[in-house]
This record gives sequence, structure tokens and C-alpha cells, in this order.
Amino acid sequence: MSEIFKKYFQKVLPDLTDEKFNLIVEKSKLITLPRKEMICRQGDICNLKIFVAKGLLRNYSISEDGSEHILQFVNEMSWTTDPESFYTNTPSKLNIETLEPSEIFIFNLNDFHQLREEIPTLSIFIEELLTKKTMEINNRLLVNISSTPEDKYLHFIKNHPDLLNRVPLHMIASYLGMSRETLSRVRRQILKTV
Repeated sequence: MSEIFKKYFQKVLPDLTDEKFNLIVEKSKLITLPRKEMICRQGDICNLKIFVAKGLLRNYSISEDGSEHILQFVNEMSWTTDPESFYTNTPSKLNIETLEPSEIFIFNLNDFHQLREEIPTLSIFIEELLTKKTMEINNRLLVNISSTPEDKYLHFIKNHPDLLNRVPLHMIASYLGMSRETLSRVRRQILKTV
């Protein structure tokens, strides 16, 4: 698994030396988790930066009425955390859970900051990653507030085709902000037009 990790970092940080990569490995911890394993819990401090080497995670919250709201799915070669909890040391508003058996690398806050100081190109990469994630979030918000249920689902299919067979329909519905019944109706309508 560390070979996948190394290839990833060599791709995003082309000037990465073996010495610097070994430092990244030293500061991280590889964890193998089964399906439905909680990594961070809503209400607890999420002090982990998570890199998904294999598997699939979801970030979600549960409202006071018990409704589940999925903010994102996190697949292979992706990063996640609850940034507010991670950077401010406050209780998390999110749960982070595995949807499939997963292998993740985790970093605690202090080690991650130390890596950013010792590997300046890592800081640049993280800044680019945050910018990209902000753009994705903005696009998702615009789609959610200004699109029909059909358009929301078509946008999901276009941007996440790999998740269609990996994520249950009720979770896709939650991610899109609609009921499972609405999503089923939308899917039937789309199939009729094809």
C-alpha cells in the first residue's frame, strides 16, 4: 500500500526525494478498516487528516430530527477531514465513515503542520487542493440551489460516474438533498428519455 502512497506523492510533488517521502511515511499511520467503521464522530474533535488509498468514505451529519445529510463521498487518492474541527480543535459537525473496506493513511494536526514546514511544496499542493475543493463545493451549492432534481442527478452522474455502483441509492438521494422516492422517480424519467 505504501507503493500507491509513494506514486501519489511523486505525482503531486514531482521534486519529492526519498528522504522527504520517508518523512511523510514516518508521520502517517496506515489503517485498514472494515465497512461501516466510524473514523470521526459528530460531536468529537476530528484531529485527523485522512488520505484514502483504497476504499470509499462518506462525510455526513445527522440533524436533530435524525435526518442524515451527506456532504461528500471520498474515494481513492482523495483527502478528507472536518476542516473546522481539525484546524480549530472544536467538536466536529460531521461523521466520517467507511462505506467499503478501506485502507487509509492518517496524520494528526501537529505532524501534518510539521510536514508542511519541512516540505514547502506540500504546502503549495495543499493550497491548490483547497482551492480545487472550494470550487467543487461552490459548484455543488449552485447546482443544489438552482437546479431541478433531474439536473442534480444528471450532474452527479456526470461528475461521479464511478460512484453509481458503489453507493446505495438512499445515500445518493441524501447527497442530492432529495428523498429516495424522488430520486427513483427522477431515474425512471431519465430512463424513459434514453
